[in-house]
Amino acid sequence: MQRKTLHSVIMYTISIDKEQINAMPVATFDHQIVVVDTMATVNAAVATLRKFPIVGFDTETRPAFKRGVKHKTALMQLAGEDICFLFRLNKIGLPVKLHEYLEDPTCHKVGISLHDDWNVLHRQHDVHPQGFTDIQDLVAEHNISDTSLQKLYAILFGKKISKNQRLTNWEADTLTEAQQRYAATDAWACIHLLKRLTDGSFNPATSPFKKLIPDEA
Repeated sequence: MQRKTLHSVIMYTISIDKEQINAMPVATFDHQIVVVDTMATVNAAVATLRKFPIVGFDTETRPAFKRGVKHKTALMQLAGEDICFLFRLNKIGLPVKLHEYLEDPTCHKVGISLHDDWNVLHRQHDVHPQGFTDIQDLVAEHNISDTSLQKLYAILFGKKISKNQRLTNWEADTLTEAQQRYAATDAWACIHLLKRLTDGSFNPATSPFKKLIPDEA
């Protein structure tokens, strides 16, 4: 039997805990936010999104606090570098131009845990999204074991994305400024996560959140 030595510690993973995140400064989208809640404003919003080389994506659903209760997708946020459109699907449904944009493989969109978004969206709309990159498909090659947006942003940028608005009512008549900022930040953050994971600027070996794993061989 081969004897293990101190030199057998050769592998590592990257992860972060809540205490570390809570000590970080807050990251917030501080650019223009446009609430799209009428059919008259949909086409112009989609036309603007098509001008961006990459668009961040996320959705919000009214939380269910009773077992068995399921709500439909209430909000879809699509963000460029300096503007985010909040499509209130609970008011306008899924308009044709937005539907076409989601299915257009030539328009690059990026999100995180997209499978969950599609599962909820498919409850009400027959849409087959294309042109999407899921951040969770990229993290393993960088030795990152955490997969949530908040943890990934903290690991890659050293900043905290607040989740205080996550369980608020996304079907309210009017979204509060805090809700709008929260929703926009999540979509916008996906753009920067993708860039950091693909442009070579992140070096896993020098991450302050690297944790060594003993070699079991």
